[in-house]
Amino acid sequence: MLITPAFAQAAGSAGDTGSMLMSLLPFALIFVIMYFLILRPQQKKVKEHAELVKNIRRGDTIITSGGLVGKVTKVIDDDSLEFEVADGVRVRQMRQMITGVRAKGEPLKEKDVKEAKGGKPQPKEVQDNKDVTESKDDSATK
Repeated sequence: MLITPAFAQAAGSAGDTGSMLMSLLPFALIFVIMYFLILRPQQKKVKEHAELVKNIRRGDTIITSGGLVGKVTKVIDDDSLEFEVADGVRVRQMRQMITGVRAKGEPLKEKDVKEAKGGKPQPKEVQDNKDVTESKDDSATK
């Protein structure tokens, strides 16, 4: 006869869980490879771009995602800035749309550093008065 008898499948044993883990191993391996080749470098680029955007200040020459190149004239707030494309042509731009900095601008002055740390800038009159009183004190000690 050409008909083969059908047998019921035996109940699963402890060895079947090992074969199930072995069948999932290639998927886990693919995920690990994709993480190190795609996801991790992308996260690193995002972090570097955020640092670049955060450190932009007046005087920097920037490149936007649209290809405009200009010099930063004014930092408006944490999200936007103003830059000059040509003489008298100023454009406002969102910081996230800046793709690169070609040349760094002027370094921060001491009073700008104090302002960044949370200190309040003094009015110009107060600064001038300090200079006058200091020079009077110097002449009185001579």
